[in-house]
Amino acid sequence: MKYPESSNGESPVAWFLKAHPAVETVEVILTDLNGIYRGKWLPVTAVEKVLEGKLKMPLTSVTPDVWGRDVPLLCEKTGDGDGICSAIEESIRPLPWIARPTAQLFLQLNTEDGTPWEFDPRVVLKNVVEKFRAKGLTPVCAPELEFYLFDESRQVDGKPRIPATRANGNCRIGGQLYSTEVMHETAALMHEIRETCETMSVPLDGLLKELAPGQFELNLHHVDDPLQAADNAQLLKQVIKSIARKHGLIASFMAKPFGDRDGNGFHTHVSILDHNGGNLFDDGTDEGSDELRHAIAGLTRVMADCMLIFAPHLNSWRRLQRGVHGPLAPTWGYENRYVALRIPNGEGAARRIEHRIAGADANPYLSLAAILAGILLGLENNLVADPPTTAGPGKPEATLPATWEAALATFENSDFIRDSLGADFQQAMAAIKRAEQGEFSSAVTPLEYDSYLVLA
Repeated sequence: MKYPESSNGESPVAWFLKAHPAVETVEVILTDLNGIYRGKWLPVTAVEKVLEGKLKMPLTSVTPDVWGRDVPLLCEKTGDGDGICSAIEESIRPLPWIARPTAQLFLQLNTEDGTPWEFDPRVVLKNVVEKFRAKGLTPVCAPELEFYLFDESRQVDGKPRIPATRANGNCRIGGQLYSTEVMHETAALMHEIRETCETMSVPLDGLLKELAPGQFELNLHHVDDPLQAADNAQLLKQVIKSIARKHGLIASFMAKPFGDRDGNGFHTHVSILDHNGGNLFDDGTDEGSDELRHAIAGLTRVMADCMLIFAPHLNSWRRLQRGVHGPLAPTWGYENRYVALRIPNGEGAARRIEHRIAGADANPYLSLAAILAGILLGLENNLVADPPTTAGPGKPEATLPATWEAALATFENSDFIRDSLGADFQQAMAAIKRAEQGEFSSAVTPLEYDSYLVLA
């Protein structure tokens, strides 16, 4: 959200609070490496302390595991000491779904001497963006997010319940892709999501019914600031979850809630503007420029290194299967939704790459940082892309890491991750995921009891 400075030089926060004098509470937040908000509620009178750089939070605030627990290795590294939070003033916005007047303000975590803390995922993305700016290049980005709507209550076995619809009954077969009838049935929820996005200046574009029962997709307009694009994606998830909760539903961005139904993707459209504002990927042809293919080559070369970012959780890997829209090979092609990198048709000025690997459970800041770093690698080294893929579902064979454990090993040993996204980030992300993998590997599942308790 961009609030212009007033004529007397007021900051965005001061401008906002004058425009919203009823605000009582300000929610100040960081995003952790798992993409989860961590922060505090402060009385509005304490905002000045934040703006003066006097708000402290532990350096490990952005590195808990997915259950919100400290990771011992990272506590040892930092001494669990405090960092200094700086306000991202232009991010201030109202939270319309909270009954008492409340605003939200994003933070950046820094060390005591003011150095941006590279465990902070927004800092990781900011560092990559600055490399583009140093070259006079401007990334333009537009995320798309898929999600499910579930009832609050679960089935006996713990599985979520998909709300029945008049158009599709109990959703035994199919999900009525692009059904306007289903959209009509959810109109009150969808309209409130759109209205809330307008209030919060989240640039929502289209809303549609997706392939699976209970599944929807919301798209964002493209913006020429990757940090704002990632902010918008993070905010959109918050809006969808919060409004769904008001309507007695759960909005889930879990990558693969059901083994036999489609997963939730997080597709990102990216183009690059040169210093004159022209699209670097457009050369007037349908195939696009050499720079487009350099960028594709960079993305395919480092895709394996980045899979832990695109598929960060155990459940993420259930979505990546052959024969579905979640490929396990670094393929690309024109107007082909079975590849990892799709080049949509259309006007040359809009020539772009649609990155289709990440699940909706990925951290928007880290996903975009990895995508942009791959593009930059390809552009800087004039890398040569393989020919485009024309094959449909089921091909080619998987060549990317096929498991969460393999993705962690590849990530942890990657020179690209260390050099492009930072050694501190690499260590922190690896430590978190190793801790989470240890927790899951020690858990005994109900299926194991059903299979072995009596018969083994």
